[in-house]
Amino acid sequence: MQSSTSIGKGGGTDPSMRLGMKPPLQGERVELSNIRMGRVAFYAGAPRSVAHAEPPLLLVHSVNAAATAYEMKPIFEHYRELRAVYALDLPGFGLSDRSERKYTPRLMTDAVLAAVREVQRRHDDAPIDVMALSLGCEFAARAAMEMPNAFRSVALISPTGLDRRAERVARNSGADKTRAMPWLHAFFTFPLWKRGFFSALTSRASIRFFLQKTWGRKDIDEGLLDYDYITTHQPGAENAPYYFVSGYLFSTDAIDLYRSLAMPVWLSHGVRGDFVDYEQKRVIQRLPNWSIDVFQTGAMPHFEKLAEFVARYEAFLQRAQLA
Repeated sequence: MQSSTSIGKGGGTDPSMRLGMKPPLQGERVELSNIRMGRVAFYAGAPRSVAHAEPPLLLVHSVNAAATAYEMKPIFEHYRELRAVYALDLPGFGLSDRSERKYTPRLMTDAVLAAVREVQRRHDDAPIDVMALSLGCEFAARAAMEMPNAFRSVALISPTGLDRRAERVARNSGADKTRAMPWLHAFFTFPLWKRGFFSALTSRASIRFFLQKTWGRKDIDEGLLDYDYITTHQPGAENAPYYFVSGYLFSTDAIDLYRSLAMPVWLSHGVRGDFVDYEQKRVIQRLPNWSIDVFQTGAMPHFEKLAEFVARYEAFLQRAQLA
């Protein structure tokens, strides 16, 4: 059974707010929880005068050592003036439960589905739009496959699972259909260096290095850097990321997930940095319900060119006769 508890606009007495960490987004903050996924932080924003005028939009961030809903902040802040918009911190990240447990695509998908149900509860069960980033795209796609009537459209920013290795990995995947490497997880979590290794990985210099690889240039978003540093220095911050770097959160059937989506789908990606391999998008670009836009940016075009990003997204909605 899922429950939700409202804890106000960016405040409250949430015990997970520790060591100076504030919510990644400003707005109403709610806790969604059930036995399987634990406590999930959920954020809501809407314009005061025309709330509910358009279908709601749910935002799903990526997964990395420092992931939080802050990665979707430009989109959240833009749309909160125009339509109801929501976001969540996935399990193991941000203000959500960071307990020491196994982090899997199932756990993440369950959290997305819980957020979808909460959004629909607030909007008379109407279908919603979802927009996800990087590995979060796989969780959003799986949720849309499992509950298709709940989704009006799906937008994927720099999605994983479309690189040149995807087809080979799918053929050689194990029974759990993930890229899990148990031996690597055991190495990272060895007690002698478990926390120390993560601390080195998440120094300000290291975070800046990885963000520059994401942007494909030295100029990055400094606010994201600051928040990434704070979130990676919270108790339990290493638990989910170690499952990420060990492959447990990557599904080997991502292409099949994407291909199975029947609703309108928008794919966008950049051309700079380490995340530019989308060779397998040829599998889905011929499908009639897919639209693809390429930006002259890194992997987070919404941080670099928000106005152009929003304009192309709105054009997609218009083409799909959804707006």
